[in-house]
Amino acid sequence: MTIIDAPEIPLSAPVNLRDLGGIAIAGGVIRPGFAIRADDLATVTADTADGLVEEGLSAVIDLRSPEEVALTGRGPFSAHGSVVYHHIPFLTTLAEAVEASGGTEVAPAADPFDQSSFGRMYRRMYSGAASRIVTALAIIAHSRGAVAFHCAAGQDRTGVLAASLLLALGAEPEVILADYVRTGENSAAIHRRILPVIGPLMRSRGLDLDFGARAAVRSEFSPAPMLELLGSLSEAGADPLALLRAAGLTDGLVDRLRERALEG
Repeated sequence: MTIIDAPEIPLSAPVNLRDLGGIAIAGGVIRPGFAIRADDLATVTADTADGLVEEGLSAVIDLRSPEEVALTGRGPFSAHGSVVYHHIPFLTTLAEAVEASGGTEVAPAADPFDQSSFGRMYRRMYSGAASRIVTALAIIAHSRGAVAFHCAAGQDRTGVLAASLLLALGAEPEVILADYVRTGENSAAIHRRILPVIGPLMRSRGLDLDFGARAAVRSEFSPAPMLELLGSLSEAGADPLALLRAAGLTDGLVDRLRERALEG
């Protein structure tokens, strides 16, 4: 068992939270208060949590690994009994993320924070976590209020789920890409916010903390990972939802998502 030695994690307002309302999908646009994507909601302030609940938040889908959850817990939302918490890890460990992005725990990729190279990780996540993606979509489809989903940065795991949701809702690839690249506006703030969590996790894995220091000031952002994922899903005219359908996505679930999402 890995022991993670970490100081108290500071609470702060999210820097990459956005309602998906207004995004164009088949038949119209997404209504506000349907789905929210975010960076780490386990480390938000109590005021932030209270505000989201007051605005109609009914469920949180936590896409982080068990080791991340063990470090921070659920955070201020644990005080809100009306908010249902779902832990659906898209990657089981930090080591899996490093390996999926092109390295191994023994020999990490040259820079595991080089976001432009994450396309391989996105493709492996979409296929490897297909059944968990379907579970998350089912939660979004059947919750009574707004559903927020998050990882640490609100970029990679959150980006893959957002893309999956938008694909199911009939959004065009350029629309999905436009939502993804909005995260780039927040990159520097995201990395500063998650460093107090990433630092202890990296130490527990024996990884070089200099990577963390570089991550805190990284501001570059590339559309390449999402372009690679979307391109791979639509090769030769293939159904981009085929992997999710094989993992349990039904027409009924897609219909329910669209019914809930469409602005009346």
